[in-house]
Amino acid sequence: MTDSSAPKPGAPKPGAPKPGAPRPGAVKPAVPAVPAAVHAPTVAPPSDPSLFGRVDEDGTAWVKTADGERQIGSWQAGDAAEGLAHFGRRYDDLATEVGLLEARLSSGAGDAKKTKTAATALLESLPTAAVIGDVDALTHRLEAVIAGSEKAAVAAKEEREHEREEHTHRKEELAAEAEQIGAESTQWKVAGDRLREILDEWKTIRGVDRKVDDALWKRYSKAREAFNRRRGAHFAELDRDRAAAKTAKEELVVRAEELSGSTDWGPTAGAFRDLLVEWKAAGRAPREADDALWKRFKGAQDVFFEARNAAASERDAEFEGNAVAKEALLRDAGDIDPSKDLESARAALRDLQEKWDEIGKVPRERMHDLESKLRAVEKKVKDAVDSQWRRTDPEAMARAAQFRERVAQFEEQAAKATAAGKSKDAEKALAQAQQWREWADAAEGAVNER
Repeated sequence: MTDSSAPKPGAPKPGAPKPGAPRPGAVKPAVPAVPAAVHAPTVAPPSDPSLFGRVDEDGTAWVKTADGERQIGSWQAGDAAEGLAHFGRRYDDLATEVGLLEARLSSGAGDAKKTKTAATALLESLPTAAVIGDVDALTHRLEAVIAGSEKAAVAAKEEREHEREEHTHRKEELAAEAEQIGAESTQWKVAGDRLREILDEWKTIRGVDRKVDDALWKRYSKAREAFNRRRGAHFAELDRDRAAAKTAKEELVVRAEELSGSTDWGPTAGAFRDLLVEWKAAGRAPREADDALWKRFKGAQDVFFEARNAAASERDAEFEGNAVAKEALLRDAGDIDPSKDLESARAALRDLQEKWDEIGKVPRERMHDLESKLRAVEKKVKDAVDSQWRRTDPEAMARAAQFRERVAQFEEQAAKATAAGKSKDAEKALAQAQQWREWADAAEGAVNER
């Protein structure tokens, strides 16, 4: 039996293109597979090749197009019906390739330029394609794919330009932010993290013009270097400051330890307060050294203040005893009565005051009450002494006598003025006499009230 696929000697192979023309299947590798996310086109049912061509009894194959009928090859592997089916299947394969291109174009999943290239290659192969089917329909479909690809390419270019502008703008924003951080920020941890975030985002931004991208990257890189220099200088200075603080605090610890044994409570407590002010002003030393130095400084403070508190407790007990003794003195002071015997009362008060001073200090909260009671006793005796002095004051009595003499003088002047007929002078003299009389009465009344 003759091989169904073997052509006649010297005859062109079935479906073979003319010399120099591309083979129908040559562009097939240029059509990428449909992505998994894009559904493949529905496979059309096999076409009816008898509507678009024929195979003669001698095996000559013909296809009908709008331009007329043309020979496409020869079939010698079977009868004419089998040849017609063979060339029909080849048409269906070609139609499937066109369908894939249409699906890719409509989905927008592929490169429009590649789609156009593949469609153009198929379109150019149709005039010599060894297929029997509606070649004119494939021609129109491929022309539509090419036109759609051109539009898609333009749209894709515009989209790329738009994305490039957006990406360029975003990188410009990131570069500007990095420059601000590099020049101003002192939030070292936060700013350093942000610069790393900018770098991570930077790496994800694609499609920026190479020269522009290089220039923007230089801006970012320069800003990051500036920040790192400032941060390094800051921490170097911080290290120097901490070393200086360590030296200063070591000196303060020595001074505190020297003061810890002092019993000069008031001045030493003040000195410790001053040392604490200096400690805070010195700043922080390195962590471990700072903690160790503070432990020594605090320990010296505690030694002094614990000793002072113990002394204060002992003193408070002594002061409480003094308060009890002074209360006893005040009870005895109730017998002091200057109205009966002023001199005895004055002597008793002096004795009370001497004993009061000898007893010494009392608790602060008791001081006001005890002192007020003592002042009351002192006032009672003082008032009695003042009253007696006023009653025996010779100057006051002499002053009252002088006022009476002035009264007599003005009355005498009034009498002489009356005798001389000078009534106005007499009235004036009498008025002055009356004024001096009132003063004399007041002076004598003051003496009598004492």
